[in-house]
Amino acid sequence: MNYRSFLALAAGLFACAAFAQPQPQPEPARFNQVDLQAEVSREIQNDLMLASVHAEASDASAAKVADQLNRLTADALKTAGDFKTVKARSGFNQTFPVYDRNSKLTGWRGRAEVRLESKDFAAMAGLIGKLQSSLQLGGVTFTVSPELRRQTENDLITEAVAAFRSRADIATKAIGGKSYRIRRIGINTGGMFPPPRPMAAQARAAEVTPPSFEGGTSTVQVTANGSIQVE
Repeated sequence: MNYRSFLALAAGLFACAAFAQPQPQPEPARFNQVDLQAEVSREIQNDLMLASVHAEASDASAAKVADQLNRLTADALKTAGDFKTVKARSGFNQTFPVYDRNSKLTGWRGRAEVRLESKDFAAMAGLIGKLQSSLQLGGVTFTVSPELRRQTENDLITEAVAAFRSRADIATKAIGGKSYRIRRIGINTGGMFPPPRPMAAQARAAEVTPPSFEGGTSTVQVTANGSIQVE
């Protein structure tokens, strides 16, 4: 057998072997496939308060601006240390030059921030009242803590799946089916939270009456979406 005959024989055997392999069967067409979505939500009390206070300073010397801001923020963090249920940390801090109309440097200005976080609204109000004697209140936000949100979402997942099944029953009857099976289902969690409540800047004073705060509520939402096969 010459070389060309050998190649022809090998090619023929390969073609026969390939033909003998079981061919994948096309997936049967799916009829009466319905896409569905169900949403459930729950309104819960905001249990976490976030706030920021800041100091501003200006001087011909950048070093003096930085020194003044550092002293004010250090004092604020020290005061916050007496409120054990409040977390305090340094926030945005910046010093920048000030120029006149002729682009001549005339001085320096700076701003330093302290951020506060707590579930104890009364303690936050008391601390903010103390800090406002030397700092300005930047803003206050109320939201749901990660722990409470996760717990609520876990509870709502069961409700979302039940709502999805309820809609599946309705869709099955609507198109004259006898039963259905779930082909795919996805769970999405999310929340709608109120925007931050801006507070007007207040002038420094020797004593400031602690402000009053109401946390309000937020809505936690879980969505179940997927498809069913009606039979």
